[in-house]
Amino acid sequence: MSDALRATSAREIRFFHRGGIVRVADAPATRSVLDWLREDQRCTGTKEGCNEGDCGACTVVVGELPEHTDSPGQAVRGLRLRPVNACIKFLPSLHGKALFTVEDLRGPLGLHPAQQALVDCHGSQCGFCTPGFAMTLWSSYENHCGAGTRPDRAQLADELAGNLCRCTGYRPILDAGAQMFDHVPVALDTAPVIAALRTIAAGAPAAAPRTLAELARRYAASPQARLLAGGTDVGLWVTKQFRDLGEVIPVTEVDELKAVTHAGGELWIGAGASLETAWAALAARAPSLTEAWRRFASPPIRHAGTLGGNVANGSPIGDSAPVLMALDAAVELRRGERVRRLPLDDFYTGYLTNRMEPGEFVQALVVPDAAWTRQLRAYKISKRFDSDISAVFAALAIVLDGERVADVRLVFGGLAAVVRRAAAAEAVLLGQPWNAAALAAAQAALATDFKPLDDMRASASYRLRAAQNLLRRFWLETLAQPALTSIWSVA
Repeated sequence: MSDALRATSAREIRFFHRGGIVRVADAPATRSVLDWLREDQRCTGTKEGCNEGDCGACTVVVGELPEHTDSPGQAVRGLRLRPVNACIKFLPSLHGKALFTVEDLRGPLGLHPAQQALVDCHGSQCGFCTPGFAMTLWSSYENHCGAGTRPDRAQLADELAGNLCRCTGYRPILDAGAQMFDHVPVALDTAPVIAALRTIAAGAPAAAPRTLAELARRYAASPQARLLAGGTDVGLWVTKQFRDLGEVIPVTEVDELKAVTHAGGELWIGAGASLETAWAALAARAPSLTEAWRRFASPPIRHAGTLGGNVANGSPIGDSAPVLMALDAAVELRRGERVRRLPLDDFYTGYLTNRMEPGEFVQALVVPDAAWTRQLRAYKISKRFDSDISAVFAALAIVLDGERVADVRLVFGGLAAVVRRAAAAEAVLLGQPWNAAALAAAQAALATDFKPLDDMRASASYRLRAAQNLLRRFWLETLAQPALTSIWSVA
């Protein structure tokens, strides 16, 4: 067994679960939290549904000390809580954290308010998905009660976007989410949890690298190793493709990688920043990205997955890369002590391939301040509004000098083997009046930029037509006198 793999499986893992510190000394690097719960602990309330992070039946809640997580939002009495998918979360990633499952839920009369509300509102039929819904509702309950807030129905729907129900439907579940706040308050006693996590933090560290320098050194020495961040892609390689990952080097303990900073005229987003944190930072500067943020996967995936992992994986249907390309972002790469930058639109070389050298990894994504002066839109076309893979994703940005196009970036995902800019369409627009004739020329040019494939999500003709129509929508929303009203700021 290699040193990297041995380090993640043989060293003792310590986390809080069921009222105390759990120590696991022999967990394989890719042992899932779901399998450990059901097979080793007999905590069978957590269900296995899709085993790929889509259905939410396996939802658990992970708690962390605020100083050890980048998760946005307020801490709940000193603890950050976030729902994640146990099926694709590897057990070693729990080191130094707290794990809550449906077995932990209880109230004065037995059931927690979230569970009692599900009963009262008839929010369950077959019941298979119910534990996952209960855990997401419990997380919502704790987070909102801790902040002194109460979510409206739209907020609850967003928070439940990672949980699917095939028989009850969502109305009674949303009713339960609203009604649970009417019950006698039941707050999690975080004091023993925090004490346990501080005890773990004060002890011997896990084998995972703790600093960027250590990560760079280890990866340069073992360039064949697999870097593991949130595991929201890699987890499926294990659960669906049964792949042996070989050597594994976790990056989740490197706090420097989780940083999001602004200095020197640019926004620096560490590659280890969660998708939720990264999208929040982008949408704070460009509110037009808010819907794309809400529709990117689901809350459990956004809490676990990382922006750097999404970009490095390079899926042609990944929704982060189009937005970052439209923002003229650069990818910051590191190998040992050497750091270099590449424009993101020069990073990909083909399907799931890129310009990284052996031993080199994504350290950050960098967005220049000038990007925020553009008119920007991001549009997602998918069969389901929430938690679905894009058939077409468009990130479109333009700078107008009067009525003429001074700069334009048209980026599409789902139309080629890689996310890429529509070079021909951009060329026919640059320097031209932003009028109907220019729009028609750009729409026609898209047919030379892309030759989409047919697959189960959409036909080639549908994809091309959708891309052309999204370009027209963008034009209508960004005219000097917009012909189509957008809920987002045009500036």
